[in-house]
Amino acid sequence: MSEAFDSLISDLGQRARSAMRALAASDSGQRDRALRAAAAAMRDQAESIIEANRSDMREGGQRGLGEALLDRLRLDGERVEAMAAGLEAIADLPDPVGRVLADWERPNGLRIQRVAVPIGVIGVIYESRPNVTADAAGLCLKSGNAVILRGGSEAVASNRAIHAAFAIGLEAAGLDSNLVQLLPTQDHGAVGSLLRAHGHIDMVVPRGGKRLVARVQADARVPVLAHLDGNNHLYWHPSADPDMAAAVVVNAKMRRPGICGALETLLLDARALDQAGNAIERLLELGCELRGDAQSCALDSRIQAATDADWETEYLDAILALKVVDGPESALAHIARYGSGHTDGILAGDADLAATFLGRLDSAIAVHNASTQFADGGEFGFGAEIGIATGRLHARGPVGVEQLTTFQYRVLGSGQTRA
Repeated sequence: MSEAFDSLISDLGQRARSAMRALAASDSGQRDRALRAAAAAMRDQAESIIEANRSDMREGGQRGLGEALLDRLRLDGERVEAMAAGLEAIADLPDPVGRVLADWERPNGLRIQRVAVPIGVIGVIYESRPNVTADAAGLCLKSGNAVILRGGSEAVASNRAIHAAFAIGLEAAGLDSNLVQLLPTQDHGAVGSLLRAHGHIDMVVPRGGKRLVARVQADARVPVLAHLDGNNHLYWHPSADPDMAAAVVVNAKMRRPGICGALETLLLDARALDQAGNAIERLLELGCELRGDAQSCALDSRIQAATDADWETEYLDAILALKVVDGPESALAHIARYGSGHTDGILAGDADLAATFLGRLDSAIAVHNASTQFADGGEFGFGAEIGIATGRLHARGPVGVEQLTTFQYRVLGSGQTRA
């Protein structure tokens, strides 16, 4: 069976590579036309996409998916429109390909440029969220890459409907539909072949839970741009405006508890405990379960005792951990021990303290007086994102079109020869 999957991935990869090479001869205007045509097709096909999603939702309910996962899976008219608008936003971005990143001249007259170019054929493996199908396709196309998509089994019908609409856009602009391919099987063996496809796949981007990312990192024989879990923290300093801090905390946790940018642990400065009552009350009213250390539990009888496991858990649910800390150093130490390097920050009126705190955070995204749920490519002005990269090499934070390019050096001469 593995040989059959290897053959399948080889075929998909060769078609993707051929389509990408042809794409290199196109201009950015053709890619942008394809993105806008795909957006129009998604609006035209909205009812079909939503109906396919209803099928996935019914299946997910029967499989016992939790409410947070069902929320990530759910599509409605507003979310389909957001996907279409996201593709148009990507089309409106400057062309990331061909950017001159650096330009200098040597004493011998040689001019050397570092120029942005596509990475190549990208494999994207993701769970739950069908909007990733549109986001990944749009970002890869804009950045001149081909992409092979493998969505989760819980969103099969939704992903196929979205992919079909995107293919209409490619064809309307005269581009090869093999630029964006959807893996035709959900068998895990095909994923293994994708991860081993050195020579056919240039980079893999996993987007999902810890188990998915761990498997990809363990099994991949091609470079991986990893998105780890979002065990995100905010530290509430006593200089913070209490009303502002409460509003930010409530939004960071409860706007959409099931996304990777949701707040999972609130670190309360021991000198700010009298400021946190409003935030705690609002969270409880909204149905958020609070789990705290002994000092936190003393603030409200409805706060449950936390265990050590709570400090390292990405809940993706209406649950928030609370811990009282002695100051910025204690908060930074807690984040360094338990954080995932995704999104962390500080609520403080002291701007100098906040700047120092952010500078010492080893996180892809560091926030001051803002919700962690701004950890999103669209909110960064990227149009969309494939995921939030939490590693330290190549790209970090939201992965948009610029992060899906690499570079080449161009040496421009006038007949120079080397002695």
